[in-house]
Amino acid sequence: MKQLLNYNFKTSAAVLFLFLVMMSCGSAKSVVAEGEANPNLSAKQVIRAHQKNEVNFKTLQARAKIDITQNDKTQGATFTLRIQKDETIWLSAPLGLARMMITPKKVQFYNKTDNTFFDGDYKLLSDFVGFDLDFNKVQNILMGQAIYDLKAQPHQVDIQEKSYVLSPKNQNPLLELFYLMNATHYKLNSLQLAQNSQQRILQVDYKSYQNVSKNILPKEVNIIAVEGTDQALIDMEIKSVTLNEEVRFPFKIPSGYTEIELK
Repeated sequence: MKQLLNYNFKTSAAVLFLFLVMMSCGSAKSVVAEGEANPNLSAKQVIRAHQKNEVNFKTLQARAKIDITQNDKTQGATFTLRIQKDETIWLSAPLGLARMMITPKKVQFYNKTDNTFFDGDYKLLSDFVGFDLDFNKVQNILMGQAIYDLKAQPHQVDIQEKSYVLSPKNQNPLLELFYLMNATHYKLNSLQLAQNSQQRILQVDYKSYQNVSKNILPKEVNIIAVEGTDQALIDMEIKSVTLNEEVRFPFKIPSGYTEIELK
């Protein structure tokens, strides 16, 4: 298995996509993850255990500090994240200076600091990151779940240190995929994607998890990303979280703003 590294973003929308990828959930009770992987488990058994721990919630609200390092410069901010499962993911900077909302059909964003906005579908973001992106894939990344249907094709399992390494038996030559799964709770320790022909790599590392109302949710997440010689690193630290409370998703693109065009 190849060890994957870092990835870069050249547009505001691409950076926001990474915000979403990292906006996982936290709470007050940490999960200790020091189990040893069992070499006798089959790929099907690991998949069943992973799917059994899928997060069960209706709504989520959290605050998280995100730091982005690119070209040896680091910028950070605290955001509010709200999710209505399977319907809406909403991200807001303090005082509503920037907001993003995605649904199964749309990706929208506006920034009051430079009077710009984006209003489109997933195709541009999918082209940028090098694999097909949709609402379910983004939501699964947030929850520490596999982004593709694990039952759609045969998989093989190996062990690397304390993780189960799950991968398709027949890797797509255009897109290599690896899931490293935790040996204690079977959520992802790492998601690794490589599009070698385009020199693109995306790696999402789940550094720790928390137990939130009997749900195992990511707590600390790093994204390392590479495109050619460009690199970016994004770190997130969760501040607070609530589940299954009533949440609102205020979003309206102000008039007179300039539309962002991704190239």
